[in-house]
Amino acid sequence: MEVSGKIKWLDETKTYGNNGFRKREVVVTTEEQFPQHILVEFIQDKCDLLNAFQMGQNVKIGINLRGREWINPQGETKYFNSVQGWRIEALEASSNSEMPPMPPPPAFEPADDASDGPDDDLPF
Repeated sequence: MEVSGKIKWLDETKTYGNNGFRKREVVVTTEEQFPQHILVEFIQDKCDLLNAFQMGQNVKIGINLRGREWINPQGETKYFNSVQGWRIEALEASSNSEMPPMPPPPAFEPADDASDGPDDDLPF
């Protein structure tokens, strides 16, 4: 699965426990009729993927949905979900259009000698 949008918030890497578990969170705002603010967490070595990104940048993030069950001390079962990132890439600001980029103006210069081609008798 993927989520695309603009980075609204980028947290620093945090380390938890004696084993050195690392986690870094990013919030991406989707560009829809009703924009959503999606919290995505990157864990362990994936935290370093966020080093090349900054707030305001348009990105596409590969995600996995994770869910877990927890039974509290009173015996009640609770469920938790998380959105875990495993890939992130920058998107161009103009990525909304499906058109390829326009070649530079010199690509449209007329040929020096058009007589090298085959003769044709087209009226135009």
